[in-house]
Amino acid sequence: MDSEDLHYRMQLLDSLSEIRQQDWDKLVTQQNAGNPFLSYAFLSALETSGSASSDTGWTCRFLCLWRDEELAAALPLYEKMHSYGEYVFDWAWANAYRQHGLDYYPKLLSAIPFTPVSGNRLLALDDAARLGLIQAIQHISQLNLYSSTHILFLPQEEAMQMEKNGFLLREGVQFHWQNQGYKDFEDFLTHLEFKKRKNIRAERRKVQEAGITFRHLEGDQIQGEDWEFFKTCYDNTYAQHHSSPYLNLEFFLKIGQTMPDQIHLILAYRNKNPIAASLLIHDENVLFGRYWGCTEYIPCLHFETAYYQALEFCIKKGIQRFEGGAQGEHKMARGFLPHTTYSTHYLQEPMFYDAVADFLRREKHGITEYIDELNEHSPFK
Repeated sequence: MDSEDLHYRMQLLDSLSEIRQQDWDKLVTQQNAGNPFLSYAFLSALETSGSASSDTGWTCRFLCLWRDEELAAALPLYEKMHSYGEYVFDWAWANAYRQHGLDYYPKLLSAIPFTPVSGNRLLALDDAARLGLIQAIQHISQLNLYSSTHILFLPQEEAMQMEKNGFLLREGVQFHWQNQGYKDFEDFLTHLEFKKRKNIRAERRKVQEAGITFRHLEGDQIQGEDWEFFKTCYDNTYAQHHSSPYLNLEFFLKIGQTMPDQIHLILAYRNKNPIAASLLIHDENVLFGRYWGCTEYIPCLHFETAYYQALEFCIKKGIQRFEGGAQGEHKMARGFLPHTTYSTHYLQEPMFYDAVADFLRREKHGITEYIDELNEHSPFK
């Protein structure tokens, strides 16, 4: 493969273990300032725990470009046999393929499994290597091996690059909180509208009057029994939604061991007994709300454990942004604002490529109107 007279050796790898950790993390640090979800530790834990594996429909196909013996570029890539755990929904596309007697699966997906957070996907040491990676993605996407290739939750600039190279651009919405240099939680509340401020105080008071207390644990403070209790809460959340949990206890134990500086666990207690937990992952600038669950229902406990305690942590640590996860208009009443997310898609069948392109043009118009409407209802003064 040639790119600006540079020669690369392309590989599709069946396991992240075929790459040295320092080589992978060098690419990640080059562009992402240590994005925790792109780290070798996080992706390896998903694979070695069996949470993301061929048995669960997430077969590793990591795309790598080598310049001599140096890893010059890479794309986290999976062969998918379903569309679970992605958070950019294409079930209707799969159904349309089936109705026309075509196979939608297997497909190729670049994403962090079960994790709807944005971050660079085109990992490269320099612009030439990134161009070579894009050319490699194009080449693989046009082979008659997969119905389609999807790159999810990538930054806007990368999404625009892929759109210029034949991929279809799709927009979505999440809700993020921005730290405006608040002194403390009360200072944050003073910037909200009166009604929003009053409601939050009322919700926090209900939890306090129920006798709930909290412990904040950093990664190396979390014991095995804490992880086991958290896993119980995590499983309960999925059971309440009549679905099966994606992640197993081994995964959580592994990230607790391999990336402790980026793990924060909040435990809620009543009468000295744990009844709820919220898991957060962070770097220096961003806090990511990942999973929450409880073993006993207490009014407003969800908001306190998953949001307000997390916001206090952000303010205390000077963390600039809190991403609360997928969806959730209810977050706006708690100081979160709409944020556009991006994904790109290539469908090999021309008829479906054109049909999806038309659908995405109409969907984009709806997303724009939706965000405009949301912004008219800002929770801030």
